[in-house]
Amino acid sequence: MMQIYLVGGAVRDQLLGLPVHEKDWVVVGSTPEALLAQGFKPVGKEFPVFLHPETREEYALARTERKAGQGYKGFTVYAHPEVSLIEDLQRRDLTINAMARSDEGEIIDPYGGQNDLKNRCLRHVSPAFIEDPVRVLRVARFMARLAPLGFRVAPETIECMKQVVAHNELSALIPERIWKEILLALSAAEPVAFIRTLKACHALKWILPEIDALYGIPEPLSWFPEGDAGIHTELALARATALTQDVEVRGAVLFHDIGKSKTPPELWPQHLGSEARSEPMIYEMAERLKWSKSFTQLSLLTAKYHGFVHKADKLSPRILLEVLENTDAFRRTARFEQFLIACKAEALGHLGFEHDDYRQDDVMRQALLAAQRVQIQSLITNQTCQGEALKESIRQVRVAAIHTFLQR
Repeated sequence: MMQIYLVGGAVRDQLLGLPVHEKDWVVVGSTPEALLAQGFKPVGKEFPVFLHPETREEYALARTERKAGQGYKGFTVYAHPEVSLIEDLQRRDLTINAMARSDEGEIIDPYGGQNDLKNRCLRHVSPAFIEDPVRVLRVARFMARLAPLGFRVAPETIECMKQVVAHNELSALIPERIWKEILLALSAAEPVAFIRTLKACHALKWILPEIDALYGIPEPLSWFPEGDAGIHTELALARATALTQDVEVRGAVLFHDIGKSKTPPELWPQHLGSEARSEPMIYEMAERLKWSKSFTQLSLLTAKYHGFVHKADKLSPRILLEVLENTDAFRRTARFEQFLIACKAEALGHLGFEHDDYRQDDVMRQALLAAQRVQIQSLITNQTCQGEALKESIRQVRVAAIHTFLQR
């Protein structure tokens, strides 16, 4: 007899009192033909998943999975009416995701998910956890979402994650899947927990080697009391998370200092030229992880120009204008605002600086407004010069306008 259960994240979030954004269902004791006869639409390519004809929610036939090759696709799937709900739940990653709810409201919890919710613990269901490398990313991403509620990863689960890394399973992950999980983590409540979890299980060097390489790189204590480029990156990301929900800004802050990993050790703790070293690394990451163009551009601007913004009140009007031009602030005002938020997060991302009164971003905003007030069209109409000479004439008037602003 066919039975239908609500499963996975919806059950978990209901028990946590969190909003449920989507519902997944498992169908026990049925066949594809039976669901098709009821109007369900097939969507699963690798295993039988169907969309409900009215709600469009996903219904999957109960199934088991057996490891048959490397990577997250190396599984043989067995879906049959004989597969029980308990068997289906056993293949899931974490105990808090291996619960089901019946139509009558009964919670089916064979692996202790409710107890782990109570204890705020992410724990794997079975030794089969190590068979799927995506689970390493998923656990880290769950930490990014649930760390503010006090969750931690069980030590034995961290050990399982280390085994996945040691067995070279992460090499089977495609870039698109990695980037999808990174974006989900960046949009979560505590993205820095994603980075720390990957670091704890040795996976960060596989997923984001540019970030992993920052740990242990010393920085001048006068400007970086935390004294470590990796820890500074964590602190800056935490400030970005507090300032904005914009994933591109958070990502730009995460990657703003990657060039410091290429500083010759004999120059430590100074990192002169790290901005320039960051540029090709960002392009390489964009190529590897298939970033969007806008993500790449904001990351580049933040890496190259955040230092100028930090000393905006000390820059000459001409240098201020050059920064505005180089960041394309006149045409891309929305992106320029993203850039300024990223700069503020970086500046506050130091031990003891978290609540400083940072106003350099406002200096840049006001400088831009002053330069924008210049009537370019009248200059173009009244000038006899053309080309570079006209551009320089416009620059001079804008520099004068910025100078007037700075004198107030």
